[in-house]
Amino acid sequence: MYNTQKPDIDDLPSSARLLKSTAIAAAAAGVILVTVVLPAEYGIDPTGSGSVLGLTQMGEIKSQLAEEAEMDRKTSQADKGQSRLIEGLLGLFVSTAHAQEAADSWDEEVSFTLAPGESTEYKLAMDEGAQVDFLWAAEGGVVNYDLHGDGDGQNISYEKGRGAPGDQGTLKAEFAGNHGWFWRNRDSQEVSITLSVRGDYQELKRAD
Repeated sequence: MYNTQKPDIDDLPSSARLLKSTAIAAAAAGVILVTVVLPAEYGIDPTGSGSVLGLTQMGEIKSQLAEEAEMDRKTSQADKGQSRLIEGLLGLFVSTAHAQEAADSWDEEVSFTLAPGESTEYKLAMDEGAQVDFLWAAEGGVVNYDLHGDGDGQNISYEKGRGAPGDQGTLKAEFAGNHGWFWRNRDSQEVSITLSVRGDYQELKRAD
């Protein structure tokens, strides 16, 4: 049997001190949650500190990756065979449309190749209300994409697609800023993408 000395009651923290310490710890955890965890993990930045620290973009990329992984998980093997047939037909259609559009005048055209799992982003500097015609086509496979914009503290997603061979249309800027495409190659082989644009914009630039 061991003899231990009982602590003096005066040496123990009072209930008020325990409550105060708990409240301080909870408040600190709340601040860390709002200013660091939410922007870095989920792209949610209610205070704006995440953008200043560069955490919001990290969270947006993580959310994008998680969303893509979840969508891929839900796709069954049976669906893939049917999807490949449809994608092949769509790819042929888009490639033909691209060849026809080549005869028209485009302001700029860029081409690049994505390895399996690789991603890239191209954006247009545009004023509010400006419009740009666009056409992009993937060769050798299909890609996931997100057509979105950001600027002056604003963010918008115009359109998202998964396993797409291409897209075309008109992009109208909802606000002044950078508007464009994020592509990721989720295929098992290299994919080449050609983007053509024309219209009211200041600059086309690679954002990554």
